[in-house]
Amino acid sequence: MRVTLFEIGGFAVHSYGVIIAVAVLLALGVAYFLTKNTIYQAHLLDSCVYAIIGALICARIWHVFFFQWGYYSKHLTEIFAIWNGGISIMGAIVGGAIGIVIYTWRKKLSFWEYADYLALAVVLGQALGRIACFLNGDAFGSPTGSGFGIVYPEGTMAYDRYGSQPLWPAEIWEGQCDLMIFAVLLILRNKRLPAGSHFLIYNILYAFARFMLEYLRGDSPRYALQWTAGQWTSVSLIFGSLLLIGFIYLRSRRTPQSDENPIGIQ
Repeated sequence: MRVTLFEIGGFAVHSYGVIIAVAVLLALGVAYFLTKNTIYQAHLLDSCVYAIIGALICARIWHVFFFQWGYYSKHLTEIFAIWNGGISIMGAIVGGAIGIVIYTWRKKLSFWEYADYLALAVVLGQALGRIACFLNGDAFGSPTGSGFGIVYPEGTMAYDRYGSQPLWPAEIWEGQCDLMIFAVLLILRNKRLPAGSHFLIYNILYAFARFMLEYLRGDSPRYALQWTAGQWTSVSLIFGSLLLIGFIYLRSRRTPQSDENPIGIQ
């Protein structure tokens, strides 16, 4: 773990920001490659602005109101202090999708086709982003109660909460799950599925993995059924995606030629 990579003239360069920036660039590169010879490649950078704005807004909303409201309800002036840290990947997914919906609606593009191309890029970016969480000592697990686990150093949020006892490597395992989802989507990319299927499959697989890993997390409050906000969001995402898959499948039965969507490299 290394919260601060180095300092330049008294200015600290944090590992979290550097890794997240690299993750965004990697995701953009993958998306650019996948959209080769399609109409969407020319829209990639412009739509990315919409997606990033939506992702940042919703990521902060999720973190403040769903994950850490107990703290922020007592520190209302810090709600907008996003520079101090505190964003949720679950909120970022929702907000990013909303941003792409708005962009594709304005440009009269197919959201579902575009989202299928972006799903691969996004989940790979997520995998790299969890490295940032590990280096920063956040998104940490709960105590393992054994000699197995990660012992976080002083200066990390994990150490502030649990001290030097071993914790479950929740963020590392989530990054590995993201890589497995990326592999599954790669296998499916040339399958002729209704437009939107790859994006919704990504949602379901990620939400399921996140739901299970939340049992190991030690940084989130628990609500009804002793589930965390991440678990409730995951369940909502799974059921919503299943309903949408059912809808687009039925629609594709009526118009099979127009809705089939292989996303292989052209």
